[in-house]
Amino acid sequence: MSRLNGVTDTGVEHIRRWLGVLRDDLMTARADPLPPSTWLRWLPHGVVWIVGVVLAIVGVAELNDPGGLDLGYSMLLAVGQGCAAVLALRRPVPGLWLSLGATLATAVLTRRMLMAGQINGFTWPWTAWAIVAHLLVLLLVALRVPTRVSVEALVLTGLFTYALQGLWGAWNYTPTGQVTVALSAVVVVLGIALRGRREARVELGRQTTLTAEERARRTLLEERNRIARELHDVVAHHMSVISIQAQVAPHLVQDPPDELKENLAGIRQNAVEALTELRRVLDVLRSEHPAADADPADGRAPHAPQPTLGRLEALVENTRAAGLTVTTEVTGARRPLPPGVELSAYRIVQEALSNVLRHAPGATAHVTLAYGPGALRVEVVNTAPTREPPPSAGAGHGLLGMRERAVMLGGTLTAGPWSGRGYRVEARLPVPAPPATDPLPQDGTA
Repeated sequence: MSRLNGVTDTGVEHIRRWLGVLRDDLMTARADPLPPSTWLRWLPHGVVWIVGVVLAIVGVAELNDPGGLDLGYSMLLAVGQGCAAVLALRRPVPGLWLSLGATLATAVLTRRMLMAGQINGFTWPWTAWAIVAHLLVLLLVALRVPTRVSVEALVLTGLFTYALQGLWGAWNYTPTGQVTVALSAVVVVLGIALRGRREARVELGRQTTLTAEERARRTLLEERNRIARELHDVVAHHMSVISIQAQVAPHLVQDPPDELKENLAGIRQNAVEALTELRRVLDVLRSEHPAADADPADGRAPHAPQPTLGRLEALVENTRAAGLTVTTEVTGARRPLPPGVELSAYRIVQEALSNVLRHAPGATAHVTLAYGPGALRVEVVNTAPTREPPPSAGAGHGLLGMRERAVMLGGTLTAGPWSGRGYRVEARLPVPAPPATDPLPQDGTA
């Protein structure tokens, strides 16, 4: 007996839960407006308004003449049915109830006329114009609410029609219940399919956007890791020099004091520890497949010494061998720059020339290095391509890496169209001013 009571309680709980779902789905007045169409914008909304007005006019004529109702009742019922379609544009579920309510009132009033024999052969319980209005309402409901609610609206329409025509009935009428239910099923299925298609398109657009953002973020992180690996050699070189100088310095001084030895030993120890930490960071950033990290432009292994502007001519020659006409120009007093600046400038020129090869076939390029007192200006410009570029397999984020290098040094990078269909990349990298040289004495003595 207790087991039977448990099963009964479970069934009652399921019924309560199901009734609660129905109440939340069908007994609501929440707004769920139909969004503007992608191509037609607000035209569908205007069409619904026009159809609602036309249905109201047709409904008044049908109820007043063949239906035998007073003009006041005819206008009230017809306007209510037309307003149901307009209301469904913003509040689909209330629009459904208004359509069913107007149909119920129409069926009650016209049944009295049919039973009294005042009219014969009238379409009942759904009039022709009411069928069109209700189908439009069901379509708007299916386009806006979840599939479950659309099916519930279809079932509600079927039960409503069966209660009027099958259970209540009338005399001397033309039945329209079967046609209404069949057309309602077709319209609901169509609305569900259109809604699913629209949601799939929106989801595809969202996933495409997320994929593009994730690809850009991943490319940026990969470029930063590459920059960190390259700068490791620069920093490690300086730390090694500091360690060696701190070790050798006591031997360059006769009878150095113990304090000096202790300080120099501390400097060397700190440099060695810093170099060890740098190597650990490099191990974390290093790719799992070092062979794949070789530079495709110059074929260098990832652990080879990092390039400087001294290798710029070799880079230009390799680019010319690939079929690109390149000229170079150096202005200002050429001087050694900090390794980080030299490396970043070289990579910016390398990436810019690679972009010209990929995206501007047949163009010519001009590279300018302008040494200023406080900055190095790197400029790469190219003319318009002479033919369409082939599809590129690259990620399309070369400018992202160049800008990251410039910002890392506190500089700037601008890129954009130049001289018609050409392109221009300009980077400004801050560098320390060259040391001032002491002028020679006027008498010529050193």
